[in-house]
Formats: sequence, structure tokens, C-alpha cells
Amino acid sequence: MTSVTKSIDVDVPVRKAYDQWTQFESFPKFMGGVESITHHDATHTHWNTKVGGVEREFDAEITEQHPDERVAWKSTDGTTHAGVVTFHRLSDAETRVTVQLDWQPDGIVEKVGAAVGMDDHQVMADLERFKDFVETEHGQPGGWRGDVTPPSTN
Repeated sequence: MTSVTKSIDVDVPVRKAYDQWTQFESFPKFMGGVESITHHDATHTHWNTKVGGVEREFDAEITEQHPDERVAWKSTDGTTHAGVVTFHRLSDAETRVTVQLDWQPDGIVEKVGAAVGMDDHQVMADLERFKDFVETEHGQPGGWRGDVTPPSTN
């Protein structure tokens, strides 16, 4: 399993950063390799990606979501991955966005890419594009503000 954790500070209030992130359909505008995302319902998405010439299609489930704080997800088929993005209020007009991804590289291209740190580079580049996107008003207001609580582990 490969893990990547990256953060970036964006010059927008936490609500704006969170609301933009929860508009999954806009991910192709700032996330490299994401061709499209379809939101089926409040907790289920369908992804089409193309990274390094490798096309993938998979479903993901939002496993935890708390407005202005965090969104966590995991794949439910196809590629094996999970992640969480957290939003930290630094001031009224600045937010730290932290992304943590865990995934299982599949095939030689992905394994070599993970070994040489391409994953770290890609996540940081995506965060830099998100910063530009959300700060320059390209994004749309709104976003889903529902709360998803993870199942109890009793």
C-alpha cells in the first residue's frame, strides 16, 4: 500500500474551500488524470481516470463527512484506494487543506511511479491547481453540507 500526505494553504475561508471540494464534478478542472466524476447520491460517486496512459473506472463511497472539517472515502470496486481531506481554519480568510491518500499500485507503471515519488508530486500539483481554482473564483458557490458518520466499530 502506498500513502501520500500533502497540505496547502489557500486564501479563502474554510467554508469556501470545503464547499468547493465537495463539488466532485469540478475535480477534472484541477485534478490531473480525473476525466469525470458522477455523483450518484449523497455518499456514492463514479470516477473515470486516466493517469500515465492507464484508464480506470471505479466507484467510491464517502465514509465520513463533516461540513468545514473533513471528507473521507474509499473505493468500493476497481482500484483499491481510500483517502481523507481535512480543512483547518487558519484565519477568517485562510484555510489549510490536507489530503491523505492510501492506494494499492497496480501494474508496473504504477509501481514504478510510486517508487520514485510520482504520487507525491501529483497530489501536490493537484493541490496547487485547487488553490488557484478556489482563489480565483472559478469555483461555484455551494456544495453538499450533509453529515456522514462512519459506522460504529463495536
